[in-house]
Amino acid sequence: MQEKIVEIAARIRELREISDMSSAKMAEDLGISQDKYIMYENAEADIPASILFEIAQKLNVDLTVLLTGDDPRMHVFTVTRKDKGTNVQRRKDYKYQNIAANFTHKKAETFVVKVDATSSEQKPSMNSHTGQEFDYVLEGTLKVAIHGQEIILEEGDSIFFDSSYSHGMQAGNGKSATFLAVIL
Repeated sequence: MQEKIVEIAARIRELREISDMSSAKMAEDLGISQDKYIMYENAEADIPASILFEIAQKLNVDLTVLLTGDDPRMHVFTVTRKDKGTNVQRRKDYKYQNIAANFTHKKAETFVVKVDATSSEQKPSMNSHTGQEFDYVLEGTLKVAIHGQEIILEEGDSIFFDSSYSHGMQAGNGKSATFLAVIL
């Protein structure tokens, strides 16, 4: 997995340099410190999927380009078979699978996200990103922390929110959970 992280970081650095954007400007646009951003580009820290999405937008490329190095090719439709999406394992507590990676000019990024069971005392890791997010629970129970609130979602429940507010998800009831995430 480390090799994949190094490849993604190298693509980000190369595309940023081609775009004639400084690391300071990219960090500022992302709302993070330059030191943190440089850690991402040097593959010294995990890049949250939401930050990858924002970097792709800033560099005016599809997220698939950052993840795989390939341009998406499908213009009319794309089919992703069960468990065959592009893996995006950027954070240790979530396992992302991009389920529309091969479709070009997407207006949203879609992921199936698996969250491993954790201790009920453990707090979810928080993040924020521009735009909006829709999450639909496919399996298990999901505890969503957002804007000082904790919401418990069961299988079939969903939440839509302004993702610029700090948020995090955690599996509930001591079992893993799976949800569909759509980032707009």
